[in-house]
Amino acid sequence: MNQQQPTGTIQSNQLPQNMSHGGHEVFDAHEILAEMINVMDQYMMFRSFMKDQELIDILDRQYQFLESQYNLAVDAFSTGSKPAAESTDVYKMTQSNDVVFGLTPSQPKKPNRSISEIKEAGLSAHMLGLLKTTASTMAMTAVEMTNPVLRRIMADTVPNMIEMAYEVFLYQNKHGYYQVPQLKQQDMQMMTQAFAQTTTPPQMPNATMPPNPTQPNQQITQ
Repeated sequence: MNQQQPTGTIQSNQLPQNMSHGGHEVFDAHEILAEMINVMDQYMMFRSFMKDQELIDILDRQYQFLESQYNLAVDAFSTGSKPAAESTDVYKMTQSNDVVFGLTPSQPKKPNRSISEIKEAGLSAHMLGLLKTTASTMAMTAVEMTNPVLRRIMADTVPNMIEMAYEVFLYQNKHGYYQVPQLKQQDMQMMTQAFAQTTTPPQMPNATMPPNPTQPNQQITQ
């Protein structure tokens, strides 16, 4: 009896490069590229309200980097091949890694009542939120992309998005916009010592083999 071959399937190596994308991946890529455009557009709007040159420099460097990664992703998505540029870049922030811990008195936050009230505290918070959201979207979609070139670009961009978000956090923290409370020393000690490393090998259970559907059930006769 002849066995019928499965229909409706095709191997990725049988497709042209620019067609080697799954349907779900195409929608994800559109979402990510649209998010990157959204971040850059909003950065451009934020810049018109900024007065602190330090934050302006951060925004300009991040915008330039985002634009380069966007162009790489568009190239890979449209062609399915390795982009003309060699590889994804590595973003290097300029902020110090020193974090200020503790709380200082500050005015309660509330929505702005006019355009003139928009300040660096709010603008940098918007930047941080945009970067966190885009990094999360990229991380979730990169694990399921079928095209290896596009997947690698998205995966390599995630650490850079994290680095940019961390840079904005450090800027906020340094200026008192993002305060970092700590637990009491005793509570901190208890929390950090709440886990222990494993010291013995695990005793993994044996895998249970499923029954063979082709073998008839044997009845025991007396």
